[in-house]
Amino acid sequence: MTRLEGFKQLTNVDEALSVFLKALNLKKLPATTVSLQSALERVLAEDVVAKTDLPNFDRSAVDGYAIMAQDSFEASQFNPKVFALTENEQIGKNEAKEIWTGNALPKGADAVVMLEHTKVTEGKIDVWKPTTPGENVSKRGEDIRKGEVALKAGTRLKSHHLGLLGALGKTHVNVVKRPKVALLATGNELIELGHTLGFNQVIEVNRLILSNLCLELGAETYDLGIISDDADKIADKIREGLRQADAVITTGGTSVGYADLVPIAVNQIGKPGIVVHGVAMRPGMPTALAVLSGKPVFVLSGNPVAAMVGFEVFTRPVLLKLLGIKNEPRPVVKAKLTRKVSSELGKRVFLRVYAFERDGEFFAEPIRIRGSGILSTMTRANGYVIIPENCEVLEEGEWVLVHLFDKIEGLENA
Repeated sequence: MTRLEGFKQLTNVDEALSVFLKALNLKKLPATTVSLQSALERVLAEDVVAKTDLPNFDRSAVDGYAIMAQDSFEASQFNPKVFALTENEQIGKNEAKEIWTGNALPKGADAVVMLEHTKVTEGKIDVWKPTTPGENVSKRGEDIRKGEVALKAGTRLKSHHLGLLGALGKTHVNVVKRPKVALLATGNELIELGHTLGFNQVIEVNRLILSNLCLELGAETYDLGIISDDADKIADKIREGLRQADAVITTGGTSVGYADLVPIAVNQIGKPGIVVHGVAMRPGMPTALAVLSGKPVFVLSGNPVAAMVGFEVFTRPVLLKLLGIKNEPRPVVKAKLTRKVSSELGKRVFLRVYAFERDGEFFAEPIRIRGSGILSTMTRANGYVIIPENCEVLEEGEWVLVHLFDKIEGLENA
């Protein structure tokens, strides 16, 4: 009966994460080599040091004529300077060579005059505007100097990063191995997606949601399926997950009722087992955190929204650490609350909101939980506001920080 008495003590969110990380002693996963063509969104495993200057020669930044800048100092529309055109690789005094953007400067030239400031006349050009040394020239090493760190370890590679690596002559790059996360859903009432729904049955969607949250971070997933409320069977599945993956996530069976057997199953497997059970947060209070075989085990709520919040608070930072990413915060905007919101003292509340822009200001509309299915509180939201443990109420018009997980649209979509 003691299992039906509820949580006697809840752990503060920050303390829970701290205790968990200390028990884990996480290290970045090993590196693997991939081609640039397949490196998008991968995470650099090591600093990339430039082996050459970029660009590795002085080049023109515009279409025009390469000249010696001092030969144009007194040029004007009323007194143009005349230059002889040449095709030679080196120019002399009062000579100019046609050049296009990106072309190397010929020897002797130190500036480029733009086409629109010149006029060609019988093998010569009139220059109407004076130039200064270095004008319209990209100097050698202007982007990156030889020996300079071009990109740091822990960088999540975007298209512009890949362009820079390609320009430095890279065809392959060392990235952090993708973390593999095993996903298990528990509950007698659960059925697989696509099956006909019977009486007292629920379509299991948590693995779908959590799998895609993992993929968004750059992790792979291993599906352990659905298991009934049987501690021994649950333990066997978790053992399989520990063999196949770097981390395990379970959903359901994590509270303190008769059918909440996952914490028992975890502690059957080994030590230290559960290190935190019951977190002072809403949603996601029944969340448990465990360590088995040196790997993280996230015992998340069967409630989809609570599972998503548990993932955001605990799983996300752990996966980022496995990837070697020190910090990858969600975008944050400062917004005004559109209505008063009551909170719960002693618990950190993750309030789902819809943020929108109106007349140059951002507003946050709290999503009402009552009404349609609870998953719709996430589909109607584009961010969340963290209400601290010592706050009982947020007033209408109060400024809050919105952590965005989707884009902000205009007022007409609010």
